[in-house]
Amino acid sequence: MDDALLSLPQQDICKLLAAGNGDAALLYLYLRSGRDPAEARQFLKMNENRYEQAMASLRLIGLVQERRHILHPGEHPVYTEQDIFAEMARNRNFGSFVDDVQNRLGRKLSTEELKILLSLRDYLRLPDDVITVLINFCWDRSRNRGNQRAPSMRTIEREAYIWADNGIDNMVDAIAYVQQKQAVQSQFGGIRRALQIYDRRLTQSEERYITKWLDMGFGEPEISLAYERTCLNCGSLKWPYMNSILESWQKQNLYTVDQIMQHDRAPERPSGSKFAQSAAGGVDPMARKAIERLLGNKEEP
Repeated sequence: MDDALLSLPQQDICKLLAAGNGDAALLYLYLRSGRDPAEARQFLKMNENRYEQAMASLRLIGLVQERRHILHPGEHPVYTEQDIFAEMARNRNFGSFVDDVQNRLGRKLSTEELKILLSLRDYLRLPDDVITVLINFCWDRSRNRGNQRAPSMRTIEREAYIWADNGIDNMVDAIAYVQQKQAVQSQFGGIRRALQIYDRRLTQSEERYITKWLDMGFGEPEISLAYERTCLNCGSLKWPYMNSILESWQKQNLYTVDQIMQHDRAPERPSGSKFAQSAAGGVDPMARKAIERLLGNKEEP
């Protein structure tokens, strides 16, 4: 291997830091160094479980090739009540699993819900233990959003398709996925405060924006700077405009505040009814402090 200093893309570094997985960072460095991937586990002195968890984390944050999709070709099968009875007769484990799911959700599943559960096992080919982790993940996410009711089977089904599309079909990948999402969730509080959202929870749409920005490799300081620029130009928090700022920085390969301040030109004030502030409206009080903080950091001419 060349003794020259290994050069790493800034975006990859930000993603590794956000993931918070030391084993994944070590494995990434090993792979980037050009060494034989087949010898990674032995070289890094990782047992099989640690290695698989590290590799799963790298897949989830897009630093190694994604796993092949496991969805079957063709249309989604239509299940009947007879299919449910047949599966229970053929596989006694399914009946026990249904009982476990009903106990976890605190209710008896309807026939339509049983069809969904069967599709997760039969069509998506998710093992029972992975479905259990999936249900617990949906439960925790629901509580984090202030909803104390158990998630619906439709909600669980939608999340299951995301898992299937990402090749999450075993416990190692499932646990890595949940840990990654928990790491992102743990940053929501600080970012919500940076955006001066104090008196309410984030909406699902807002969570998707923030998750996207974290996945892009930005941290709280960069998101806070984008917020300040949004308020300065729009007079208040405008999510699409703020998203355009962060996307612009990503295209320019600028991922830290220092890089942004040195190389990015200040965005032009938006025009038109979508972002422009009306003359009579004034500045949104929520954004005033952010604007003053940004202006206060500028030197007087």
